[in-house]
Amino acid sequence: MSGSGFAEVVVELRRAGCVFAEDEATLLIEAAGSDPRRVDALVRQRVSGTPLEYLLGWVEFRGLRVGVRPGVFVPRQRTAFLVDEAVGAIARDATRACVVDLCCGCGALGLSAATELTARGCDVELVAADIDPVAVACARENLAPISAPVFGGDLFDALPADLRGRIDILLANTPYVPSARVADLPPEAREHEPLAALDGGADGLDVFRRVAEGAATWLAPGGTVLVETGAGQVDTACSVLITHGLQPRVAESEEHYATVVLGTRDR
Repeated sequence: MSGSGFAEVVVELRRAGCVFAEDEATLLIEAAGSDPRRVDALVRQRVSGTPLEYLLGWVEFRGLRVGVRPGVFVPRQRTAFLVDEAVGAIARDATRACVVDLCCGCGALGLSAATELTARGCDVELVAADIDPVAVACARENLAPISAPVFGGDLFDALPADLRGRIDILLANTPYVPSARVADLPPEAREHEPLAALDGGADGLDVFRRVAEGAATWLAPGGTVLVETGAGQVDTACSVLITHGLQPRVAESEEHYATVVLGTRDR
């Protein structure tokens, strides 16, 4: 590609199949500081399949600009519905809430939930955790401004013991793509994002099962775990929650094309 004008960038992106070519062209040119050589380099990477968010260094999520880096799962816009449900699960007159973002990736879910709950006068204790060191480092940068700690480790093993039995909201954006379907994902996901953040095992619910089991003891009385699933996984997911003594509920959003399964511990 020679030249870096807006129109030419749009043509290149459209040719590569980018649906929102005009928007992406604007963002890439801004990210390059309008330097023609830098624009060309970014466009070549985007055309080759590199996720836009990696090139920009951030993703917009629920009105927040959240930092991302190569090798970290990019939060999907449909997952905003999970945060909707999480915020809605906290009473509007609540003055305090303990929120944990498990499998946090870049920390976008916990950050947005804490930001929105704080804005309505709720004092939020936010803790995040992930097994991937790259994700932990990324989340620490994003959550540093609100002084939220991020721990590295395997699910609940990463959490401080004093959280046991007092988590009000447990956000767990677990992988839920069945192993046999990972190959069907868009190239920019399967070739660039960590497999552990995508592959949910034989039926897509391997990690969910472990989260549900732990949630039964880590949640506070009345606390809720929220996980995004595929529509065809709802019945199995609800059965798993019931097995662990949690009251299941299913929330669906046509706007976001999202399904969220919630499990609440009895008070």
